[in-house]
Amino acid sequence: MPEKKLVVGVPAEIKNHEYRVALTPVGVDELCRAGHMVLIQKDAGLGSGITDQDYLRHGASIISTGEEVWARAELIVKVKEPMESEWHLMRKKQIIFTYFHFAASENLTRAVMKSGATAVAYETIRDSSGHLPLLTPMSEVAGRMSIQEGAKYLERPFEGRGILLGGVPGVAPANVVILGAGIVGSNAAKVAAGLGANVTLLDINLDRLRYLDDVMPKNVTTLFSDRHSLRNSLATADLLIGAILIPGAKAPHLVKREDLKIMPPRSVIIDVAIDQGGCVETSRPTTHHQPTFIIDDIVHYCVTNMPGAVGRTSTFALTNVTLPFILQLAKMGIEDASANSRAIASGINIYEEKITNLAVAQTFGLPFSPLSGLN
Repeated sequence: MPEKKLVVGVPAEIKNHEYRVALTPVGVDELCRAGHMVLIQKDAGLGSGITDQDYLRHGASIISTGEEVWARAELIVKVKEPMESEWHLMRKKQIIFTYFHFAASENLTRAVMKSGATAVAYETIRDSSGHLPLLTPMSEVAGRMSIQEGAKYLERPFEGRGILLGGVPGVAPANVVILGAGIVGSNAAKVAAGLGANVTLLDINLDRLRYLDDVMPKNVTTLFSDRHSLRNSLATADLLIGAILIPGAKAPHLVKREDLKIMPPRSVIIDVAIDQGGCVETSRPTTHHQPTFIIDDIVHYCVTNMPGAVGRTSTFALTNVTLPFILQLAKMGIEDASANSRAIASGINIYEEKITNLAVAQTFGLPFSPLSGLN
């Protein structure tokens, strides 16, 4: 039986200050050589330094509007979740492969269910080792960026405390507190320590803390995370990084509003967990256009697409890991791909109007339908 050839579409990202694109020219070349048709919306790659000519040279068709890309493509490949203005473009049997972060938006969840499209979420794909390979590169970027942004917003012109992260001889460096010792947290700790800050890294996984205690420099202290150690750390935190992740589920509010009162005035919170609702009770989504707000004299930075600001780095880091899955989906279709790949099956959050990810269903109290019972 001949392999099915799919029409793969890449619309331009329309989220505020989102400069990434879901496919590079190399990806176009691989798909076209496999016999698939690739539709790229005009200028979709410019934010990452990729021109329409770059795509054309590798066999893509350049489409003038996102509406046409959505209308013609059987497999839509994106970076961020469909925005509200795109919801009506989703259709039954269409495969949408992107970061969805459903737990942060019931409206998005219901819109995808209503459309009948199949949602394959980058952030819940697990490999054979149980890792999240499509979340890892953006977590690395976000972790490193969190310190870069935190250092900036600690400056007085940005309403911060007026503190240099690494200090100078005779003046103490900043105290950086990081909640979560995963990919985001460990990358944040590495950069903050490299700049000379005093870093406290909290987590509940003692094996992870033991490992990081061995490999991190001496200005990184690891602590088991409980309410007591958290509040003690907050009392001296100049910069707090929220790096909590429960795959597919809403992030827990580890930092309550009452806790802000014990933090130093004009200290900064970078809530990287905001894509999943945030791990600070007072967090709410912001954009690169207006990234911060102040509550109880604490600066909050809660941009939901932090890596989008460094579009070129992020695009190439992301597409390095997404392309094999895109090729598999295009070659096999959703049914065969999910039957043959546990990784792809784990990425399917919504299939034929049913929620197939338990964490998403539990977040909103909606019915859960195991994927194994639908195929």
